Amino acid sequence: MEHNYEELLNLYKKIWNSREIKSEEDSAVVLKEAMKRELNDENSHPRVRKNKETKFFFAIKRVAESELTIVEKYKLIACYTVELEKLRTNL
Repeated sequence: MEHNYEELLNLYKKIWNSREIKSEEDSAVVLKEAMKRELNDENSHPRVRKNKETKFFFAIKRVAESELTIVEKYKLIACYTVELEKLRTNL
């Protein structure tokens, strides 16, 4: 499945409007890095970090409860799934 990372990054920003996201780099790199940081819970203090699967659950829940269309939700969830699989295989 070919992704339009610029579109996905814009969708991500709609859901995480308070997150600081670098926009000067390639959209694919920025989005993947933001999702990786989120799934690794890097925005939390190390003592309270949750595991990747828990963070994945909360990310998917946030996407599902958002105002995005079903197709947009599917695209973001698919991207999150790919990023989680990459993180899990790099253990």
